[in-house]
Amino acid sequence: MFSGLIAYGGRIVEIERDDRGGMRLVVACEGVERERPEVKDSIAIDGVCLTATEVSGERITFDVIPETIERSTLGARTQGERVNVEYSLRVGDRMGGHFVYAHVDARARVIARRPEGQGERMRIERPARIAEGIVEKGYVAVDGVSLTVAATGPDWFELALIPETIRRTTLGARPVGSEVNLEIDPLARYVVAALGARR
Repeated sequence: MFSGLIAYGGRIVEIERDDRGGMRLVVACEGVERERPEVKDSIAIDGVCLTATEVSGERITFDVIPETIERSTLGARTQGERVNVEYSLRVGDRMGGHFVYAHVDARARVIARRPEGQGERMRIERPARIAEGIVEKGYVAVDGVSLTVAATGPDWFELALIPETIRRTTLGARPVGSEVNLEIDPLARYVVAALGARR
């Protein structure tokens, strides 16, 4: 379980693809000394929950399976790219964002971005299969970042990014046309599923 509050960043230092459709991902992560991750720990990389298979200094290795590559943006990432890093919550941690499972629901394209006040407005595709779970003033995790939906349209939604989010996370560098990972609020996921079953 995660909060969607990104305290650390990381950089991809190695990607090794295999002939079975998966890949081995090595990320140089901030916060290793403070958080003391171990092999078998869950760590969210750009909002994707991965299991650490090796920890060597600041370098953490993960096995990324085909399902994860298909559903998330990790398969398109390249060596040297910056990523958001969040270590899993511990009992007693402050909960300042919203509960995030880091189970990505969909990938979506950044459609537009424009300055707004001290921050920025970002418009993102609203995939049809999860559209009911993305509602104005509801929560969504974008590349693992807990955010409030500022507005919605038929096939898009918007975020109002504050300067801190732009500075601290990778969202500040996501250009128009790039893809991001989306996870709807877990509560919304269950409500949408229940309503779908009743229909």
